[in-house]
Amino acid sequence: MLSLCLLLLAADLRFAPHPIASDLKGGYQVVAADLNHDGRPDLIALASGMTELVWFENPTWQRHVIARGMNRMINLTVIGPAIVVATHFNNNPANSEGRVHLLEPGPDANAEWTQREIDRLPSSHRLRTMTLDGQPVVINAPLADPKSVPPDYRGHIPLVLYRPGVWKREPVSTAEEGVMHGIYVKDGLYTASFLGIHRYRWTKGQWQRQEITRGDPAPWPKSGSSDVAVAKRFIAAIEPWHGAQVVVYEGKQRHVIETGLKEGHTLEVADFDGDGREEILAGDRGPGGGVFVWRRAGKAWQRHTPTGPPIRANSCIAVDLNADRRIDIACIGGETANLVWYENQP
Repeated sequence: MLSLCLLLLAADLRFAPHPIASDLKGGYQVVAADLNHDGRPDLIALASGMTELVWFENPTWQRHVIARGMNRMINLTVIGPAIVVATHFNNNPANSEGRVHLLEPGPDANAEWTQREIDRLPSSHRLRTMTLDGQPVVINAPLADPKSVPPDYRGHIPLVLYRPGVWKREPVSTAEEGVMHGIYVKDGLYTASFLGIHRYRWTKGQWQRQEITRGDPAPWPKSGSSDVAVAKRFIAAIEPWHGAQVVVYEGKQRHVIETGLKEGHTLEVADFDGDGREEILAGDRGPGGGVFVWRRAGKAWQRHTPTGPPIRANSCIAVDLNADRRIDIACIGGETANLVWYENQP
């Protein structure tokens, strides 16, 4: 019985690649949402080098346009029937206009959506939806202080939110400093910045901030964390900003399980093998790039590399795309301009 368990543990995870698109210039983010309300998650593909925001209909992956005239898109989030998208982004915070748009669908899911601008916040970079007082809100996490300059990016970052219907900017915190590259919604809002990983909780009408870890101990600006994902028993991180390391935090213990990423850029946790424990999914957008999954084997972590077309992954998500109760992967590439679905096979 023990040998059988060890054999199953050592078995490789298997993902069958299904290319969906190869012309998404500057592919930056992929988001799953049931846009046509047929019970299947579709894929929204945001590409910074395009002015069209598009979605692909599951299971045929027919392409549709959500909105046009979206310049330098950087992130979006789905909130109810609407989408909030950040545009006019620039890597230099001083030149990043940071427009925030609300997109709303009409009666025809395949038709273009209406759009209106709701805010301008320089360096708007990460958008996520979370629940606050029982209602969904949109978190806007700028990359850096608009007045900061590379490479140090010294300054405080204006983390804010918007409530549907009002769409008025509300402050969350200005405590984060340097570059805040990643945010993650779980039991609160997690941020990854040059200061490390922090958790924000809304308690009795105010935000409480808690330090989880200071991340990479290297001197500023190589300090802290770049991306964060929260599992049941651990927290995963890419470190430092756009870094080479995948790190696992268990309590106060820091375990570096990977040091070979060229430019780590996306992170998620999910139970791909159905054993009740989450694996770690990361995308590398650097030269060579790729998509990788780490699964725990005793005290070590084994890396698995899904096969498929070359992809320099800017964004990856974990979602069951074919209703077989196995968690699949979808990734979008920047330099490779492609969108790929990796089907999780038994």
